[in-house]
Amino acid sequence: MNIEKWQNIVGMIKDQFKVEDEGKEELDDVPNGTIEFIIFQGPLGKMRLEYTVKPVVLDKKTIGSRRIGSETTVEYIYSEDEMSQTFKAYKWDDDRDDWVEIEQERLGAFTA
Repeated sequence: MNIEKWQNIVGMIKDQFKVEDEGKEELDDVPNGTIEFIIFQGPLGKMRLEYTVKPVVLDKKTIGSRRIGSETTVEYIYSEDEMSQTFKAYKWDDDRDDWVEIEQERLGAFTA
């Protein structure tokens, strides 16, 4: 999915459904990473759509010693010019009191 398609989906949602919240958040652990989201009352109930843009991971380094009980950290090397985009949809589950991700197969109307 690209940014134009995301903006079309957001526009369609605003035209057809009651929007409860929308915004953009910075990812704390990823440089130049952002999540745009919209929360609305849809046909399946309360839903949240997210569009994430973040740099591509070029390398992953594990830093630590081989001693028992020592701490190990992971350092990621990110691309400065390549970005990846992901789209996720969630439905609010009253029983769990949390968001539950909707499988990609069921998102045909949004991602087609």
